Amino acid sequence: MELTRRHMLWLGGAIGAGALLTACGGGGDEEPNAAAGGGSAEPVKGGTLRVGALGRAGAITRDPHGSQANESDYLILSLIYDTLTVPGTKPNTEPRLAASWKASDDLKTWRFTIAKGAKFHDGSPVTADDVVFSLKRLRATPAGASRLPGIQAKNISADGTDTVVIVSDYANAELPLLVRLTTFVVPKGTTDKNIAKAPGTGPFKLDWFRGGNARLVRNDDWYGGDVHLDAIEVKIFESPQAMASALLAGQIDLASNVGAVAARTAESRKDIKTVRRPNDMAMPIVLRTADGPFADAKVREALRLAVDRDAMVKQVLSGYGTVGNDILGTGDPAYDKSIPQRTRDLAKAKQLLKEAKFDTSKTYELYTTEDIAGLAESATLFATQVREAGVKVKVVKQESATFWDKTWLKGDLYTTYWGTNDSVVFFASKTMVSDSGTNEAGWKDKEFDTAYQKAIGTADASERTALLKQLQQIEHDSSGYLLWGMADGIDLAGSKVNGLPTLPGYGRVQLERAWLAR
Repeated sequence: MELTRRHMLWLGGAIGAGALLTACGGGGDEEPNAAAGGGSAEPVKGGTLRVGALGRAGAITRDPHGSQANESDYLILSLIYDTLTVPGTKPNTEPRLAASWKASDDLKTWRFTIAKGAKFHDGSPVTADDVVFSLKRLRATPAGASRLPGIQAKNISADGTDTVVIVSDYANAELPLLVRLTTFVVPKGTTDKNIAKAPGTGPFKLDWFRGGNARLVRNDDWYGGDVHLDAIEVKIFESPQAMASALLAGQIDLASNVGAVAARTAESRKDIKTVRRPNDMAMPIVLRTADGPFADAKVREALRLAVDRDAMVKQVLSGYGTVGNDILGTGDPAYDKSIPQRTRDLAKAKQLLKEAKFDTSKTYELYTTEDIAGLAESATLFATQVREAGVKVKVVKQESATFWDKTWLKGDLYTTYWGTNDSVVFFASKTMVSDSGTNEAGWKDKEFDTAYQKAIGTADASERTALLKQLQQIEHDSSGYLLWGMADGIDLAGSKVNGLPTLPGYGRVQLERAWLAR
């Protein structure tokens, strides 16, 4: 279960954004993301960027459609293989291997046109058959239904050499977002035995791979535009601390997703740049609603009111984050900021617990892991804060494999995390609709389900916005999530590194526009 769950986190990063897409995808070149301290200097060509990324040797995968437990693997694969679309700003989904897309009037059938000049690294052209083969292979993986929800393999087909047709089981205005999931394209007929050597279409080619470390060289024939770096070398690290130390020692140029503790340590170093990606990670506490001690909505509201959110952000995230309002999807353009911010109110929390006849004589266990920096710390501070409302909580730290196998989706009270937070619809579909396979709180609400189905199939922007607001209000009032805050994503880079991506989730592995000052 652990690898599947970790891959789900990457899916979160890949899906992103929830604003209404138009029926026809935009064209033209993508603008480079903001440079990290690059000023107005023009990019220069050449050099090798040495990148540190988290990972474990025992979880390495070379399969672009496999479960990528390591960030190092995902970074490497994302530079070698292209997805059909990628995250953007305006619009929030931009073309990549698919140059454009168009939906039928009922929003069930989508046609994606392959970018002109797209080639594999061996020089062969990318065809619709290659894309269909790759999407069907992706759909056939153990997590395939979550990667391409509502899409059956039989409903993916080619129309000529450059058009892919995808038919959804239901009206889906967000389908172009879904193909930002690991829709990496390999040549038709690639076998499982040869998948690690399959040529990609991306901005970099694989030069060598050894034990999780890799060297990638520039693909001069990439259809997507100029690539500035000669090469990228990826080094695997098992901890953020080790990666940060390597950066400070000059052994790498970029520490990817290194966390707040390392950022605070590097604050005094003038030769180190900090890149912050707001709304990069959600770290909610899950309260089971289906049964158990937190099934009563009054109890869940009491615990939400017992939390000092400002203190959580300050202490757990060292200030590298923002206060949450128990709604997942704060980076979504449709996120409803008009819903009043929930603040600490111990008197009301105690009153609600009394009305619900909550047993304050018992001690309740809160399960957590140390998978992500700050996760266990958030559990400890939460336990301290809710005690002031009369609720006794004991924090239980579990090993990662045990947690994801025995606690996730089953526990009454536990921490969780998602490596994205820019889509209200993503979280609704993955974690809150009644029939979701990853409904973390066991929450079932017919009104919420109805609002979700209407929103996902609505093309009219104003009507859709109203439905999404309704969705968020229901979540805020009664879901099983206590989202106290959002963690910033943090990269640390050497002074010569420029052009780093600033988008959250999957957007942060798009290093094709990075460059090194001379």
